[in-house]
Amino acid sequence: MASHPAPAARGAQRGIQSIEVGGALLKALAHAGRALPLKELAAEAGMAPAKAHPYLVSFSKIGLIAQDAASGRYGLGPLAMQLGLISLQQLDPVALATEAIETLAARTGHTVAIAVWGSRGATIVRVARPASAVYVSMRHGTVMSLRGTASGLLFAAYLPRAQVLAALRDDAGGAGAPSGRGAAAGARIEADLTARLEEVRRAGLARVADLLLPGVSALALPVFDARGTIVLALTAIGPSAVFDSRSDGVVATALREAAQALSTRLGRRDAA
Repeated sequence: MASHPAPAARGAQRGIQSIEVGGALLKALAHAGRALPLKELAAEAGMAPAKAHPYLVSFSKIGLIAQDAASGRYGLGPLAMQLGLISLQQLDPVALATEAIETLAARTGHTVAIAVWGSRGATIVRVARPASAVYVSMRHGTVMSLRGTASGLLFAAYLPRAQVLAALRDDAGGAGAPSGRGAAAGARIEADLTARLEEVRRAGLARVADLLLPGVSALALPVFDARGTIVLALTAIGPSAVFDSRSDGVVATALREAAQALSTRLGRRDAA
C-alpha cells in the first residue's frame, strides 16, 4: 500500500528560498528609507555584494528596485510604490484595531475601546469588554471630553492646534472647563491644558484618574498612519482601585505594543 507524505503544517509551508533571501534586500531598503550603494545595501541585508547583485538585477526588471543612473544607488522602484499605495488603500484602521481590542481586553482585564475623531470630537466606535465580573462600561457613539478624558486629551495633543481649539469651544461641561469669566481665567486654563498636552506628547500616552468619574481611571495611546497623523486611540478604562495607570505598567505596555503594531501596519516607519 503506497504511502503519501503528510501535508505541511500551517505556518511551516514550503517556500522558495531564493525569494526569501532576496527579500532581505527589500527589507533593508525599506528600513533605510533612502537609496543605497550596492556595498552598503548588501551589508545591511547581511550578504556579499556579488551575491546581492543578481537579485537586484531581477528586482529591477520587474520594477521592485530602481537604480539611479548617475550615482548607481539602489532604491525602491515603481512597482514597490504601487504595491505600498494599494496596501494602504485596502487597510481599514478601525477594522484592524477591532481585532486588537478583543485581545487587549482579555490581556488587561479591563474594557478597551477604539476612539476616532468625528464631527463632534473624540468618539467611541468600538468596545471590547473583559471576561471579569467587574469592569467599567463604555458605549458606542459616546463623545469624549477633550479636557477630562484620556481619549480626548490624546487627540488634543496630536491634532492641529486650530482643530483642537475649535473643538474646545464646543467642549462644554468637561473637567477643567473655566469656572469663571474673563481673559485671566481663560488664560490660566489654557496654560494648564497646554502643559497637560505637552506631557501627553512627552509620555506618548494620555492618562486620567478620578477626573470626570470618581473611582475610574483610563489610559489612551495613539495609532498613526503613514503620514504620522493620528487615526485612532486605543483606550483602556477600569476601576481606579485595580487599574494599573503607570506609563510602564501592564496596561500601558499592552496598549503600546498594540498601537505600535497597528501603526506599523498602516505604514508608520518609526512606530517603535
